[in-house]
Amino acid sequence: MTVSFHVRSKSYPSRQHPQAAHVNEQLTRLRSSEAASSSSICQGLTKLQDLHDSLEKMIRLSITNHALSQEQIEKLLDGSLKILDLCNISKDALSQMKEGLMEIQSILRRKRGDLSSEIKKYLSSRKCLKKSFQKVVKNLKVGQNKESQESLAVFGEAEAVTITLFQSLFSFMSGSKACAKWSLVSKLMNQNKVTFEGEANEFTVVDLEFQSEKSLKIEDVQILESCIQDLEDGLESLSKSFIKY
Repeated sequence: MTVSFHVRSKSYPSRQHPQAAHVNEQLTRLRSSEAASSSSICQGLTKLQDLHDSLEKMIRLSITNHALSQEQIEKLLDGSLKILDLCNISKDALSQMKEGLMEIQSILRRKRGDLSSEIKKYLSSRKCLKKSFQKVVKNLKVGQNKESQESLAVFGEAEAVTITLFQSLFSFMSGSKACAKWSLVSKLMNQNKVTFEGEANEFTVVDLEFQSEKSLKIEDVQILESCIQDLEDGLESLSKSFIKY
């Protein structure tokens, strides 16, 4: 997952490029954020989209100034394609869960159908998804960028922050009682792991209610469906940005 940058540019001056400075400001805001709720993750996805839009401008400047070789450009694009894959994995999982929730809500509203069967199907699907999320998170690695050229090192920094967000997103969708703080990115870059702290989220609440149907509240199911829709919208916008990128 990690993209290595070994840039030896003669075209960029030693001082930081203004566009790189702007990207660094965006990175600073992202690092100080916490992905502990659906709203904060959605906000993070929006910030990531803005960040990668700025990175696109940097790449265009780098190409114009011959600061990047073809090999380096291909590495950047390869990293972006891998992140786009994470967007698609997340969207597919959310779509699958939303479809199950809609079936359950339909039975609850009509008061017809096999509710227990649909709930068991949903929980079984959730179990499979959790395993797949764990596998994805395990394979995600945040690399430590050692590039001395600040104007180009921001690409590696951006990748680290982006991966940290997806680690939090997959944990959140798993129904973890915690999501990683983005401020842990500096530790992640050295340790390649996430520490979780926090309270139960929308996914956890519904999972627990489905395991004990007597406590089932349609309001909580609707809240979760709304949460999923918000995450889907954020991921869709981010995906479009990466496709353009």
